[in-house]
Amino acid sequence: MKKTLLLSVVASTMIMAGGSIAPVEPVVEAPVVEASGWDFSGQAVVYYQTSDKFGTGDLFAQESSKAAAGIQLGAVNKDLFAGIGAGFELSGLSSVGLEQDVVSGMVQSMYAGDLTSAGITQAYLTYGIGNTSVKVGRQQLPKALSPFAFSEGWNVFKNTFEAALVVNTDLPDTTLVYAYVTRSNDIFELAKWSEINPNGDAVHMITAQNKSIAGLTLTGTYYFAPDFTDADDLSVIWGDAKFAVSDYSVALQGGTILAEDALGAGSKDTVAFGAKVGATFGMFDTSLAYSSVDDGSVPIANLGHGVKTPLYTQMILNQLKISSDNDTIVLRAGVKALGGKFGVAYDMTTDNSAAGQDYAELDLTYKTKVGNTTLFAGYVYRDSDALADTDNLVRFWARYNF
Repeated sequence: MKKTLLLSVVASTMIMAGGSIAPVEPVVEAPVVEASGWDFSGQAVVYYQTSDKFGTGDLFAQESSKAAAGIQLGAVNKDLFAGIGAGFELSGLSSVGLEQDVVSGMVQSMYAGDLTSAGITQAYLTYGIGNTSVKVGRQQLPKALSPFAFSEGWNVFKNTFEAALVVNTDLPDTTLVYAYVTRSNDIFELAKWSEINPNGDAVHMITAQNKSIAGLTLTGTYYFAPDFTDADDLSVIWGDAKFAVSDYSVALQGGTILAEDALGAGSKDTVAFGAKVGATFGMFDTSLAYSSVDDGSVPIANLGHGVKTPLYTQMILNQLKISSDNDTIVLRAGVKALGGKFGVAYDMTTDNSAAGQDYAELDLTYKTKVGNTTLFAGYVYRDSDALADTDNLVRFWARYNF
């Protein structure tokens, strides 16, 4: 959306440089040559959540609540000169004074302890030639093409990566992706940047996605982290197959993190797989998902500094329980009503470790869009054998796009 007059003052300050309802993944495509010009966009967000912390606090009490308000401004020019483009994103987060009487802290900030601060969360250059595009700099990475280093959309703003991304679509119905990823910011502190390979080297990713058969999407991904530890390299192999016909869908996923050599004596590779079936019946939809992760040394989770997993059984808060040594079943159902969508999801996780601390989670959600504003309300109930009491969490957010 063009907002040239409104946001031109913002553009002049920029320096050119590199659970429940799943967020929409950005689509990576080879660029289309367009007329030169800047496109401006942005969003304003208010986010609040409260939890009774497994019986140690009270819902809506100040010490049990966190919040943040944020504004994010973006500018993109696909053709500055000679086919070179650029994009920028400036993000600001504030407590707006709520820490005085309403909350105890911020759910997301730029810097730990700062109640109001801002930073550049995206800054990149692009170039396209034929069916190949290159994007270099600070950017978002989509889970659909990078399942172990991806930007998470559950918090106020998404986390980002410093990377070089090359996308090619020469082969029919096929997208080939190479990523050279160095650093990621923290999903809770967006100005806190650190390497995703502890040794400081980059992580290399290769992804191939094919849609030659109608309704079928096949995706294979390989990550290579050289010298992940002093012992050896780390590799991740992951595959995903999704098939949809009419109102029905089936999906399979699975792979391994080859950690035995990388982490040294006593460590084990991690193997995981999952499946999901779903159907839509008019205003109703439902799905059943299953995942199994063995007792390998590295959990199935985002290698970037987020918290989520690529598993079909991912819900609002269950990531730590499903990422290692467990079997999980998640049943979901949704209905479109009252101008939005109601959702319910239930998790049953069997802990296969010696601790045997099984886990259950219930998510109730409602999401609607009013004009340019998206509203979300969610309630989460958790019961873990590891704790004597249960946990209740309530989350609200409003997101206005302009």
